[in-house]
Amino acid sequence: MYFTDRGIEELEKRRGDEEITFEWLAEQLRTFVDLNPDFEVPVERLATWLARLDDEDDE
Repeated sequence: MYFTDRGIEELEKRRGDEEITFEWLAEQLRTFVDLNPDFEVPVERLATWLARLDDEDDE
């Protein structure tokens, strides 16, 4: 298990039944980066990866 899996597991456990929009998620990511600018690149990579998930099917 990667260290980051603990955070993912906590997210799933605490909020796994909730439904959110990508608009809401984008706003939360912006807020997180504003508060934690050192994480700008990883958050950008995650957002880009999520945005392009369907592109893999087109290849």
